[in-house]
Amino acid sequence: MFENNAICKLLKIKYPIFQGGMAWIGTAELVSAVSNAGGLGLIGAGHMPPDILKKEIQKCKGWTDKPFGVNIMLMSPFVKEVMQLMVDERVPVVTTGAGNPGEYLPALKEVGTKVIPVVASVALARRLAKGGVDAVIAEGCESGGHIGEISTMPLIPQVVDAVDVPVIAAGGFADSRGMAAAFSLGASAIQMGTRFVLSKECIAHENYKNFVLKAKDRSTVVTGRSLGHPVRVLANKLTRTFHEMEAAGATPEELEKLGEGTLHLATHKGDVENGSVMIGQISGMLEDIKSVKEIIDDIINGLPQAVAELQSKYL
Repeated sequence: MFENNAICKLLKIKYPIFQGGMAWIGTAELVSAVSNAGGLGLIGAGHMPPDILKKEIQKCKGWTDKPFGVNIMLMSPFVKEVMQLMVDERVPVVTTGAGNPGEYLPALKEVGTKVIPVVASVALARRLAKGGVDAVIAEGCESGGHIGEISTMPLIPQVVDAVDVPVIAAGGFADSRGMAAAFSLGASAIQMGTRFVLSKECIAHENYKNFVLKAKDRSTVVTGRSLGHPVRVLANKLTRTFHEMEAAGATPEELEKLGEGTLHLATHKGDVENGSVMIGQISGMLEDIKSVKEIIDDIINGLPQAVAELQSKYL
């Protein structure tokens, strides 16, 4: 079906579906399952030390013979060591967030690694495309976790028109209709994080998954705008405390301290009231937990019908 798809040809994957590189839960279990099912699994490196990350990479190599990647936060204190690890391990794909990966491109390209940064604006997409990246992930503010300020619908076509590399659409995708919409906007693939949280292979705590299952269309909120790095999460006791402190004039240091360790608290300890439950707005649409293969197969198998319905109803 996707023989002519730019991303599938570039990365040698079966389906144009990326799994978002989620810190703490984008582990080898989920990553290998996504890659084995035909998509591109991404280890969420976050602030993971190089030795721990290396173990995750080795697990992936043992559990899949398909391409996979690592999502790297360029503001990680270990970024230089982690980038060297990518070179040493010849990781097939590296996606990056929070900055410009330009200084690392020559070494990564020398070993054949494809570099695909996440962008939240046209200006950044243009600059990085000119710098020699292989593709870009245009991520709208509907996404969970760290976000930009532009929503997916206006962002994708503007980025597509601005760059001459393939564009992966991220932010609010979870089914065949979303994939069809992304293609119609000019994207070559979609990236999903929230949908894969609700997979059997995701190691997120049961409480975390159940909290996401209960989400409605307006259940997410954004914290951290005053700090300059907004984050989309499910509303809970932590977000209420954050907003109260913010309104009362708390210092950036006080707000930063409030958030320390809260993602792990939610993902691994299951404290979904005091932890940070990073999730996208599409969570309100999700009602079940399936295997990764079922999730991907449902989207791919439903795509022809989604396109056919567009033609029969509206064209």
